[in-house]
Parts: sequence; structure tokens; C-alpha cells
Amino acid sequence: MSDQMKTLRDSAALRWTALLLLALAMFCAYIFMDILSPIKDLMLTERGWDSTAFGTMQGSETFLNVFIFFLIFAGIILDKMGVRFTAVLSGIVMLCGALIKYYAISESFIGTGLETWFTNNLNHIPVFEQLGVSPFYEGMPASAKLAAIGFMVFGCGVEMAGIMVSRGIVKWFKGREMALAMGSEMALARLGVATCMIFSPFFAKLGGNIDVSRSVAFGVILLCIALMMFVVYFFMDKKLDAQTGEAEEKDDPFKISDLGQILGSSGFWLVSLLCVLYYSAIFPFQKYAVNMLQCNLTFTEVPANSFWASTSVTITQYLIMLLVAATAFMFNFMKNKTVKYSVLCVSILALITYCYMGYMRQSAESIFAVFPLLAVGITPILGNYVDHKGKAATMLVLGSLLLIACHLTFAFVLPAFKGNEIGGVIVAYLTILVLGASFSLVPASLWPSVPKLVDAKIIGSAYALIFWIQNIGLWLFPLLIGKVLDKTNPGITDATQLNYTAPLIMLAGLGVAALIIGLILKAVDKKKGLGLEEPNIK
Repeated sequence: MSDQMKTLRDSAALRWTALLLLALAMFCAYIFMDILSPIKDLMLTERGWDSTAFGTMQGSETFLNVFIFFLIFAGIILDKMGVRFTAVLSGIVMLCGALIKYYAISESFIGTGLETWFTNNLNHIPVFEQLGVSPFYEGMPASAKLAAIGFMVFGCGVEMAGIMVSRGIVKWFKGREMALAMGSEMALARLGVATCMIFSPFFAKLGGNIDVSRSVAFGVILLCIALMMFVVYFFMDKKLDAQTGEAEEKDDPFKISDLGQILGSSGFWLVSLLCVLYYSAIFPFQKYAVNMLQCNLTFTEVPANSFWASTSVTITQYLIMLLVAATAFMFNFMKNKTVKYSVLCVSILALITYCYMGYMRQSAESIFAVFPLLAVGITPILGNYVDHKGKAATMLVLGSLLLIACHLTFAFVLPAFKGNEIGGVIVAYLTILVLGASFSLVPASLWPSVPKLVDAKIIGSAYALIFWIQNIGLWLFPLLIGKVLDKTNPGITDATQLNYTAPLIMLAGLGVAALIIGLILKAVDKKKGLGLEEPNIK
């Protein structure tokens, strides 16, 4: 090695810097993805969105990816044009979609001729309406229709970014700590969910004057930062190719016939099915989780002049959350045992402090914000284990079991504690932490398995196909949850009094199906020797 020229990816610091740029960009994207989730109740009172309108708008994020096959084209773009071009393109597309959504929800849209046009049009979409998959319907608020269009555009960009990041990590970490890198990227990105849960309501209610567009504006600013991150990554990636002599455009160009190799793999189909089932039980749930907690926990209004209702407590709690995440992540890389366990103690104490503050604030959104915190701590452990020991398929089975247990707890155990302020919050915290931990099993085990199933030349298209299949669930289930809520709660106009039992049973059913697919995947891997249970580093 000493006789060979060192490249950027040979330096641990530089390849992890490249990962950090990608992860921070996705962190910003994840915030915008769920920016309205913590303020579902405000969207009803401020913009007239019922659960069906809210769910239809939320599901629209993946509409173009699924029905116009944009994700398939995104995979082809990635394979033909390379990682860095796709990175910048995805950042621009996300930002454009976000700006449209911001305008739709802003006060500036109200009373305009455009609002009138959207009220009177896009009520009946031929073919899509007959198939029952239309992203609009008669009676849908005009602001929700335009927001849905913006979210569709954003969805094209964020899913393109997702497959690009997966491909980029493979490029920088193949043969190295790839599962650890993928898990760490997703752990950091999912801190965006916690950030969103804390700051979206904060900006919407800032100064005692409710304005839901401020939350979206916060997300738009972060997407500008994400685009900057992708631009910096562009130059790092370009320098890497200059050092290695690799070309972004392949000498052996992508052909449509290459898709046959992907589609002919039973392992690919099982991984894809497991992915869509698992993610459909998580991401759509995130969009309703805060409202579900509002409906199942008993909260006491905090006095307006109390410290717990102040701006400073929001900032303090967020800083403590970052301390939990940082120390939990650092724990995995400490060599000195005294320092290692001291850091762990700090992390646990900070987590307890965070949970106490969430309880004192009587805030459903800050309670759900613990979702990624345990994942941040255990993802490096899981990724490191898969890199050195394997057992990726086994971890997927374990993740499905935890998923089922969590949704059934939300459906049947949590409502039993309604009226018990402390007991309900404890059950909620523990279940949310375990759900986040189960979610961390997927990036650490599923995504690093894809390069074992297909050739490197078409890995971008393989990720795109998986994301496309996944997007079918991400489009369908936010819509289904909204419709089921309206059907099972007739006449209820208070958004904090809904019964979530039926949607949660539906999501637990997805976990059961994922468990069955995971067991089949283990059997196929054992029979055909796909290598899913083998370590990434040999």
C-alpha cells in the first residue's frame, strides 16, 4: 500500500467527512419530509385539512415516483451520470418542491385567483380517479392540493437523494466499514425527525401567534443548506475520481436489459418486499405519531408564563437531545473503558433529563422526538456487527418482531393508561425508543446487502427499484391511515379525540407480513448462498 498512491477514501477522516456531508444533507431533507406531522391538529384548525386531506397530501410525496416511474429514471440517471451530478440535481429538485409547498401553506396563497382555480379544478383526475389512486379529490382544500404538488416534486428529489446516498456510500466504503457507514448515515439523518418534532410546533406557535407556514419556511432554509452540502460533496467526489482514474460515466453504459438481471433475483424481490412492508409501517406512522399520542395521553395545559412553556426550554431540550445522540454514538468508538462508560453514563442521564423535560412540557411532539435517540446509540454496534460477523437477515427478522410488539402496544396498552399522566408517558417513551431501535436494524442490515445481490454497474438501478417498490407503500399507507381514521371516528371534529386502534392494527399487520418475508429470506439465503448472513469485511 505504501507504494501506491493514497486516495481520499483511503483516509478514514476524509471518507467519513464525505459521509457526514451526505448525512447532514439527508438530515435536512428528513426534517422537511415530516415538517407538518407534529402540527396535524393545527392544519385542521388553520387550513381546514381533515385526516383524509392530511393523509392524501402526505402520501403525495411518492406519487410521481410510483405512478410516473420517476424513481426508475432516477436510478438510470444515477448509473449514467454518476453520484455527484445526481447529488446536486436532487438538491435542486427538493428545494423547488419545498418552495411550492411553502407558498401553498402561506397566508399569501389565501384569497388569490390561484386558490380559486385549485378549488374549482383537479377534482376529477381521469384514470387515476377510477383506479382509486388520485392525489386529489373533490372537496380537498386548495392549499392541500397545491401543497401536494410541491410535495410530489420534493418527493422526486428526496428519493433520488436517497438512492444517490446509498450508491455514494458503496463507492466510498466498499470493502471497508460499509454497514457501519450506512447505519451511521441513517442514524444522523433520523435525528432530523426529532428536530422536526421539536421545532415545527415551536415555529408554528412562535410569539403566541399561530402561523403554520413558519414551520415550512424553517424546512426550506434547511434544504438550502442541504444543497450546499451536496455541492461540497460534488467537489470531493470529483477529486476522488481524478485520483483513482474512475469515470463517472461508465465505459459499459447502462442498458434497459440490465434490469432483467435485477428482476430475476429472488433475493432482490424478498429484500424489496421486506423493505416496503417495514418502511410502510414506520414512515407513514411518523406522520400521525404525534397526533396519536395527543389522543392517547392525558396532558395538562402548562401555564403560559411557566418556564416549561417558554422558548428557552425548547432550545435547552434540543441541546440535551443532541448531547444524548453525540455521547451514545461516541460510546461505540471509545477504547479507554473508564472514559467509555463515563460517556455512557452521561448519555443515560441526559436521556432521562430529556424525557423528564418532555413530560413537564406536556408535549406530545417532544415525547415522540426520542424516536431516533436509542437508534443513534445502537446503530454503530449493529453496523459493526454486520461488517465483521454478518447475520443481516437475522437482524431483519428481529426488527420485524420489535415492530409488531410496538404497534400492538400503541394500539392496546397505551390507551389503557389514558388518565394516568405518568404511566402513559413512561409506556409511550419506552415503546417509541424500542420502535426507533427496531428501525435502526434496517439500514445496518438491509441496505448493505444489496451489493451482494447485483453487479456494481447497476447498483444504482437496483436501489432505485427497491425505493420505487418502497414508495408504493409510502404513498398508500398515509392515505389509508387518514381514510381509516375518518371512517372509524365519524362525527369527531376534535383532532385530539380520535381512536387510532384500527390504523395501528393495520400497521402491526405489516410487521407480521415483514416477519414472514424475513424468515423466507433467511431460508433462501441458506439454500442459495446469497451471502446475506456473511460479514461485509472478510
